[in-house]
Amino acid sequence: MKRQNRLINASSPYLRQHADNPVDWYEWGTEALQRAKKENKPLIISIGYAACHWCHVMAHQSFSNEQIAAYMNEHFVCIKVDREERPDIDQIYMDAAHVITGRGGWPLNAIALPDGRPFYASTYFPPDQWLDVLQQLVAVYETDMPRVLRAAESITNGIQSNALSEIGVEQDFTQEWYHESYKQHISKIDFEFGGYSNAPKFMMPVGLEFFLQYHYFTGDTKALEALTISLDAMACGGLNDQIGGGFARYSTDERWLVPHFEKMLYDNAQLISLYSKAYRETKKTFYLETAEKTIAFVERELLDKNGGFYASIDADSEHEEGKFYVWTKAEIEKICGSDADWIMDFYNISEQGNWECRNILHYTTEKKSFAKQQGFTLKEFETKLTEVNQKLFDARSIRTRPATDDKILCSWNALMISAYVEAYKASQKAKYLKKALDTTEFMLNYLFKNDGSLFRVCKDGKVSVEAFLDDYALLAQALIDLYEVTLDKQYLDVCGKLINYMYAHFINESGNMFYYTPNNAKDLIVRKYEYSDNVIPASNSVLAHVLFRYGTLTENEIYLSTAQSMLKLVMDELAEYGSYYANWAILLGRMVYPQKEVVCTGENAVWNALKLQINYIPDCIFAGGEQENLPLLINRIKPPHSLIYVCRDKTCKLPVENVETALVLIKENPASV
Repeated sequence: MKRQNRLINASSPYLRQHADNPVDWYEWGTEALQRAKKENKPLIISIGYAACHWCHVMAHQSFSNEQIAAYMNEHFVCIKVDREERPDIDQIYMDAAHVITGRGGWPLNAIALPDGRPFYASTYFPPDQWLDVLQQLVAVYETDMPRVLRAAESITNGIQSNALSEIGVEQDFTQEWYHESYKQHISKIDFEFGGYSNAPKFMMPVGLEFFLQYHYFTGDTKALEALTISLDAMACGGLNDQIGGGFARYSTDERWLVPHFEKMLYDNAQLISLYSKAYRETKKTFYLETAEKTIAFVERELLDKNGGFYASIDADSEHEEGKFYVWTKAEIEKICGSDADWIMDFYNISEQGNWECRNILHYTTEKKSFAKQQGFTLKEFETKLTEVNQKLFDARSIRTRPATDDKILCSWNALMISAYVEAYKASQKAKYLKKALDTTEFMLNYLFKNDGSLFRVCKDGKVSVEAFLDDYALLAQALIDLYEVTLDKQYLDVCGKLINYMYAHFINESGNMFYYTPNNAKDLIVRKYEYSDNVIPASNSVLAHVLFRYGTLTENEIYLSTAQSMLKLVMDELAEYGSYYANWAILLGRMVYPQKEVVCTGENAVWNALKLQINYIPDCIFAGGEQENLPLLINRIKPPHSLIYVCRDKTCKLPVENVETALVLIKENPASV
């Protein structure tokens, strides 16, 4: 039996995957740092995550190699980090990699002084190169310490200089700023295959949502086209698991055919939200079907018995990337029998395959057109397709399944609450609201503390790691989302506690942006800001939305002012970097177009609020109920009437009792100030 290292006791499934390595791994913490200082050894800080294919490759090639491990153990103190548990550490050393090499990625391997200051950082190395790099670095460390110190100081200064410049614009927000951001953003769209130009292609849900909002406010048809061509292509491509549902992390090609096969909770949660919103605007049933199929995948594959959702599913099984998901022509023929010919035609299956001699299922002909070609009605075809897909699913289920990273992350589960709320609005299915409530109950029971603080991680019912800004911001956002469909103020009350905690422990000295780590964080060489949006919106952009919405609901001018100050700090970037500031641009849209507060009162308040939110109306904030428990509700409850007030700029139109009439008032001149 192999000797196991101390990672066998880690809470992270990713770290435990390295427990059999001959490397003497530590988790990040005081023990490792003190040993490095005592023995004057440099640190190896190796960062990855469970669903990362090349992380597994490097672990197999280098960290399981006895000779390489012996060298690492002799000359370094070796630390393994799960970037999903400790994104604060990952952020620092990823910045170091960008300063040194101009690029980043995972696995991320940084070499640092005993105090944590990096003097080298890069990504994957094959074993011979990895050992060669380590030997060179050891030689320099032992013979030319002044050079190492200069490098560490320069890189650390570079990391710190990448922090936010606190010089923002002074002008009032205008629609011109919004249009300028759109011009840069739309220029990056691939109008042939959808998504953002060039490969690899990440889905960037918040970037695509910006186009949906821009179309709503301006009527711009090209913005809607940018959204719909992307949603259609992603859902039909190999990126989307046609048999079991669920989207992979990204596509390696421009056509969305060949995914990097890992599936992440955060991608799928955001796509459920996006497809649900797109359905509410376009009424295209394919979008709602896609959202619901993705929900079915998440519930089947990632749902924990206690109510939370797991982080991810690996790309690999049996040491091969994608093996679980791909097919040979012979397999399809055997499983599908008399249906094989048309299903192979539909899914573009061939003898030679479309990826490493196997086939990734995808379709390029719209179902209605394909059904007509085959002599089926659309309903007949969809019934037959469901039956055949089930056969393929059953056959696939006996294969060796990729491993699941079964830790539960606060921020990603918050995204799932929001996803359920959006699906509930789109479908009106009570089961989705129930799941949102169940997940929220899990979060509040396990991760929320009475002082308003949070844990980030839950694994096997045990919590660990103090939460970061994204955990607070995304959960606060989810609670507001939940309030708007339930009108239950308890969710706003918890949201208020989270906001108070962020002000007490995360806000910067200028009071206009929030650090990613709390003020009690230890052993980090710098406190960073997260403000540029990526595959997940930046924690600060999410928080700015939260402060804007919560400030409106509670008429709190401090929160509203902070949201405006935060936006002003990034205004110059909006027009220059497009998709990487998309969530900020969405907030700008809410500030420069008429924002409305919709107040539903009386015994039908919740039902009326839902009926209105079946529509995509991003310029509205909803409040209501049967009690005057918010400023917006004072003097507006008139039993026995169920009234709907549509307000703007602290001025309300006469209340109405009819949802259709209220919707006319809401949509009155949406594109004018």
